[in-house]
Amino acid sequence: MTAVTGPDGVKRCPWATSAPEYLGYHDEEWGRPVRDDRGLFERMTLEGFQSGLSWLTILRKRPAFRAAFAAFDIATVAEFDESDVRRLLADSGIVRNTAKVNSAIRNARAARALEGGLAALLWSFAPEPDSRPAPRAFADVPAQTTESKAMAKELKRLGFTFVGPTTCYALMQATGMVDDHLVDCASRGTVAAGSAAAGAGRLEPREW
Repeated sequence: MTAVTGPDGVKRCPWATSAPEYLGYHDEEWGRPVRDDRGLFERMTLEGFQSGLSWLTILRKRPAFRAAFAAFDIATVAEFDESDVRRLLADSGIVRNTAKVNSAIRNARAARALEGGLAALLWSFAPEPDSRPAPRAFADVPAQTTESKAMAKELKRLGFTFVGPTTCYALMQATGMVDDHLVDCASRGTVAAGSAAAGAGRLEPREW
């Protein structure tokens, strides 16, 4: 599957045209650099909830997730207690999974404990821009990479859960750490320009 041309004449990654919600997400969010702790915690949490489900399910429930999890404020979620767990498991607007709810709270506590912050940690695993060829087709996009495996290993060491290599790579794709828009997708150039600007102050890459 290569880039497809939509009704507006714009070429996009094929998944972007499969649902109306995907279109805006693809054009305005996916692959754009996210550099703040709250934004990255939100995306990490939602990627964890997505495990075993479609991303479309999570995207449609995102407003409810934001309301339920205090707009993903790390300090607030880290203070959630058993009454909050009960509240979340009774909230039909989100994915009611005990392990995932507890993981979100545990991850907030782990993120709060980081000396340098969550963004600094996650972005330290970002590969150099253009370190691999732009994918021409969906089959060229990996499910996980050396960097996502290293990220997952370090996050687990620090007490995070629901952060396997595949989930970490999806997080990297969504937050602009890598650009997996297909080579013919109209968003690829836009994302690349934004990533270059965001990368001006990037941290030195970790040694694996």
